[in-house]
Amino acid sequence: MNSLFLTEKLKAVLPRIREFVKAEIIPLEPKFLHGNNKELEQTELEVLRQKVKSEGLWAPHLDEKDGGMGLTLTEFGQVSEELGRSPMGHFVFNCQAPDIGNMELLHKYASPTLKDRYLHPLMNGELRSCFSMTEPEFAGSNPVRMATKAEKADNQYVINGHKWFTSSADGASFAVVMAVTNPEAAVPHARASMIIVPTDTPGFNFIRNIPIMGEAGSGHNSHAEIRYENCTVPLDNLVGKEGEGFKLAQERLGPGRIHHCMRWIGICERVLGIMCEYAARRELAESVVIGQKQIVQQWIAESRAQINAARYMVLHAAHGIDHHGSHAMRVEISTIKFFVANVLQQVVDRAIQTLGALGITEDTILSFWYRHERGARIYDGPDEVHKYVVAREELKPYGVKI
Repeated sequence: MNSLFLTEKLKAVLPRIREFVKAEIIPLEPKFLHGNNKELEQTELEVLRQKVKSEGLWAPHLDEKDGGMGLTLTEFGQVSEELGRSPMGHFVFNCQAPDIGNMELLHKYASPTLKDRYLHPLMNGELRSCFSMTEPEFAGSNPVRMATKAEKADNQYVINGHKWFTSSADGASFAVVMAVTNPEAAVPHARASMIIVPTDTPGFNFIRNIPIMGEAGSGHNSHAEIRYENCTVPLDNLVGKEGEGFKLAQERLGPGRIHHCMRWIGICERVLGIMCEYAARRELAESVVIGQKQIVQQWIAESRAQINAARYMVLHAAHGIDHHGSHAMRVEISTIKFFVANVLQQVVDRAIQTLGALGITEDTILSFWYRHERGARIYDGPDEVHKYVVAREELKPYGVKI
């Protein structure tokens, strides 16, 4: 455990969570990797979700009065690492993306009516949500440019537009949609708003789950293409104020990047364990295992150093957000986003190389993570955008404007 950021509350719950993931969730991975994920969510995983509730470990990011564990972001980050050891960990504990981001968004900005109708069932795990911002016609790293519009008519918003990578739309009950409501605003960042759209609304047209690296995905592991065609919802479905969509998206993404990065570190720890276990038993010759080869030892050592460094960087950023807010830590947030994403790629790649032919089969979870987590360097802002943010701040004292 990481003693620097370890609190008394975490000393009590982290071992329980780690054991739950190991004993209850990881054994279901073969079904996750080779079966119907939506069906799995509704059967075995639903049983585990109820068990998590009964053990008082539900929704670690929520306040205790809302049925959660009441953890700070720094505390939750360490829980997220433990849950990240399995692709299903966060879902079982009801803190999976994009639901966790939508919970945080609605908790802070939704009206009491919207909270009753959407937030409270979401917190209880009674329904799921999706987040609909990215458009195929515009660069996803620049959310001020979008064509989806929400126009007012008869005290309603009429939404028209084309979205893709609407995360977890398959099986979701509602979407949080980012659409232009104020096209004439002088500042581009004040043109879009966030609006709740139930997925059974006429005009919400689910086109497909987009295949990612050969996988179509389903349930909370899917990315959908959606067309909004005269999709009409009440004006009261607005989250926050008109024109605040960009601001709300940035607030949502700050803590979200902590969630992602700590999940990636959990993956790295699991992968390093797989690599070491295999290196310790796989014989190259009689009484000679591959862990005795210097190159494998270097891969193990480099992975350990990178994982430890990544963990401290992320928890430092989380601690800063807890005390000063996301805006004050924007450079740190950008730094961890590209740094940890690349550590993840390197650790998984080394593990696959260590396992050799076995590493590229479906007999281990490595090939799934190699495919599924390549997107880590792209979503929530590509590496290049975050490096630009960091470089800009570093060069600013030297009078360089970029």
